[in-house]
Amino acid sequence: MRTPAASIPRYLVALSIFAALGTGSAGGVFFAFSSFVMRAFARLPAPQGIAAMQSINICVINASFAFQLFGTAAVCLFLAGWAVTHRSAAGPAWLLLGSFLYLGVTMLVTFVFNVPQNDALAPLNPYSPQAAQLWSTLVPSWTAWNHVRTAGALASALAFTLAVLQFGTAQSLPTDTGA
Repeated sequence: MRTPAASIPRYLVALSIFAALGTGSAGGVFFAFSSFVMRAFARLPAPQGIAAMQSINICVINASFAFQLFGTAAVCLFLAGWAVTHRSAAGPAWLLLGSFLYLGVTMLVTFVFNVPQNDALAPLNPYSPQAAQLWSTLVPSWTAWNHVRTAGALASALAFTLAVLQFGTAQSLPTDTGA
């Protein structure tokens, strides 16, 4: 028997909504890069595209983006832990899936593929032949991996949304009183 939704703590619903918004907004940022930012950079002469990418990679290191990216990851860890310890409640499968997609796909791809490519580009002079050569392979590779993390983040947002909906659906179902 599932735990009634009335026993689902309000903080859990709030954190699940935060996770849906956090993963969805990350997916939106990544989608913008996949959809048009990288294409725009690729249309520029290589030194200008490289310089623009280097500038973004410096500017992205800020408190608001760090809170969005890492705060969401921390909430995902918490929700995954809650889901594992409350398997009979409404929504744990969606919470686990959402957490896995964000942490195991979006964040993993970010730090295993995208960040190392950014780091390789960072020290290069945009006008050097070495930078131009790296840029010609970085744009398609970085963008392909960005598609993966975009999909992971947006699918995660959907999973967290479905968890919240399941909380509400369970709340509207009659509970077994044992009578």
